Amino acid sequence: MSDLTVELTAPNGRKYTQPTGLFINNEWVKGKKGDKITSINPTDESEICAVHAAEAEDVDAAVAAARKAFKGEWRDMASTERGNLMYKLSALVEEHKETLATIETWDNGKPYQVALNEDLAEVAGALKYYAGYADKIHGQVIDTTPAKLAYTIREPLGVCGQIIPWNYPLAMAAWKLGPALACGNTIVLKAAEQTPLSILYFANLIKEAGFPPGVVNILNGHGRVAGAAIASHLDVDKIAFTGSTATGREIMKMAAINMKNITLETGGKSPLLVFEDADLDQAVKWAHIGIMSNMGQICTATSRILVQESVYDSFIEQFKKHMQATSTVGNPFEDATFQGPQVTKAQYERVLSYIEAGKAEGASLAAGGEPYKNVNGKGFFIAPTIFTDVKDSMRIFKEEVFGPFVVISSFKTEEEAVERANNTTYGLGSAVFTQNITKAHRVARKIEAGMVWINSSNDSDFRIPFGGVKQSGIGRELGEAGLEAYTNKKAVHVNLGTVL
Repeated sequence: MSDLTVELTAPNGRKYTQPTGLFINNEWVKGKKGDKITSINPTDESEICAVHAAEAEDVDAAVAAARKAFKGEWRDMASTERGNLMYKLSALVEEHKETLATIETWDNGKPYQVALNEDLAEVAGALKYYAGYADKIHGQVIDTTPAKLAYTIREPLGVCGQIIPWNYPLAMAAWKLGPALACGNTIVLKAAEQTPLSILYFANLIKEAGFPPGVVNILNGHGRVAGAAIASHLDVDKIAFTGSTATGREIMKMAAINMKNITLETGGKSPLLVFEDADLDQAVKWAHIGIMSNMGQICTATSRILVQESVYDSFIEQFKKHMQATSTVGNPFEDATFQGPQVTKAQYERVLSYIEAGKAEGASLAAGGEPYKNVNGKGFFIAPTIFTDVKDSMRIFKEEVFGPFVVISSFKTEEEAVERANNTTYGLGSAVFTQNITKAHRVARKIEAGMVWINSSNDSDFRIPFGGVKQSGIGRELGEAGLEAYTNKKAVHVNLGTVL
């Protein structure tokens, strides 16, 4: 075990023991080939530590452990007992939240206060929410005739593969683990190779909470290797994935080998519409949160802002002032920081490439548009960027950038706003700002998206379904709807008198 952990001291002075192995069957093991992934601190580009990378053989071992657990005590455990274990896990997350938030900030770059007060609250809250559902998942009796008793049973799917993104490592894991465990499934979860550290620490809490061996198995590994092995594995019954649309398509292809049940939450280019009767001050503040929080690395980020022409210039002026006052770029461990670094050098360079594309296509650069070098001269920091006078044909209007990067354009009529909002291959989130409640509901119905925020943006809640349409995904997570992705409905027909 000693060679599968490392003692670390984080930049905020917190000391802790970091697991570096693969968590299979409640034990830490080395990868079969011994390959490793080095985790980089995006704030100063230094190496944090290296963790073992799973190969296909390691995935086989994890799936076998999960299958054994599913056939063993876990599936037949009383549902209330399952819920109790989940409550314990939620409580342990709360107990260890400072360490978990520290790791998340160090490995991911998000501000510590956000990781601690928002992300970790989401993790503990989602697990507690689904713990409450564990003994409330049931079928129904369906009345037909006196000669038949018909009823349904909600059964777990079996072994679930879960592939986690790097933007919210712990929160996205909780979104998937919660409903899967409540329904009685077992899990093989792959952390994002860019941010594996927090979920490895979390794995020890699973064992401490008392979950039987094999119920939750957590692997590090490259998507093209470990992720592909999970998606194509013949003994995995379901795949849940959050990430890019391009990768989601590949996972669909691989999952088709045994027609796995799939849930996909993929990309977005979400519109935010500001009508002339909106409370402009509130629209500005929510629009800023909707794109600039988490360094713009949010799948639902409202990154296309469409403003009615009569208030277009006023909105831009107020948005720029609010961004300058609020988007403090800096060390994510400092309390005053609003925006930390992009998660990796690759993501940093991707955002910069879109800045150049915007300039080349003739959009007006209103703010930012360059690396931010005032944090010790290192790190993957980008000045928050605004492009105005953006046309629908431009790449920056159509493609997901995933950074502190917003495009603003004007519209004349409600019909034009809705048409342009829907002129995208994506359909994840959207926002509408107006004081006219009739207009708000009318536009909400017309927008082609899985979620519409009226007079807010990106204030999601684990009690409310989350997901997209078009190329933004398949299925729903969170809320009661999240349970549906992890059960089958079995129909039982009992003959009470039909004699042949």
